[in-house]
Amino acid sequence: MDTSPALERLLAIMDRLRDPDGGCPWDIEQSFATIAPYTIEEAYEVADAIERKDMADLKDELGDLLFQVVFHSQMAEEIGAFRFEDVANAISEKMLRRHPHVFADADERDSQSQITAWETQKAKERAEKADLDPSVLANLPVALPALLRAEKISKRAARVGFDWPDVSQVLDKIDEELAEVRDALTEGDRGHIQEEIGDLLFAIANLSRKLQMDPETALRDANAKFERRFRGVEARLLAEGSSVQEADLEAMEAMWLSVKQDETR
Repeated sequence: MDTSPALERLLAIMDRLRDPDGGCPWDIEQSFATIAPYTIEEAYEVADAIERKDMADLKDELGDLLFQVVFHSQMAEEIGAFRFEDVANAISEKMLRRHPHVFADADERDSQSQITAWETQKAKERAEKADLDPSVLANLPVALPALLRAEKISKRAARVGFDWPDVSQVLDKIDEELAEVRDALTEGDRGHIQEEIGDLLFAIANLSRKLQMDPETALRDANAKFERRFRGVEARLLAEGSSVQEADLEAMEAMWLSVKQDETR
């Protein structure tokens, strides 16, 4: 595989960092398991740069994420599993298979037919691995954020008909799960409370999936809104010569409502 000078340079840097003779002690000590959390973190930082529309930061974060791919590939090459070139070739072949309308004779062109064709091809690829795990839920990474994984689990189940017919029934399920949280709180068993909260979150993720919305994005937006409004509360209290540490709940709630009202005007 031909690689650009920039990529060749990066691969050479990674090889040098892992070299037992004079490489970086920290890099040499790492394994797939120890690097995996950094890989996940870098993916989130890419998403954050996109959310902030910061192209300079996005360039840097994409570089950090690419370095993670190179790092894992280097470790795999050291044990004779695969090389970076194999990773690049594998994704190239996958994209060719999943875009027959571009690279072959298939004629589907609209976006919805492409989604259907994409899912069909993915199902075919999973079926080829069915001897390893025949479940409809096979190959869902356990390291995915829990909310995102919940949406994907319910989506897989829905493909084989295990789904609520309409949104109203999902809302009924959410009401049911909320009532069970209340009952668990009355009982006071922390393990049971956590279980019921998990069921409630799963039902909410299912609602997002049913409405064709991304629950992870919805929660990120809610996080950003809360942070923006809370910072507004802090700023207003500071302008009055106070702080959140000094203010009572009543004062903070009044500031919160004021910030919220200003946002909606």
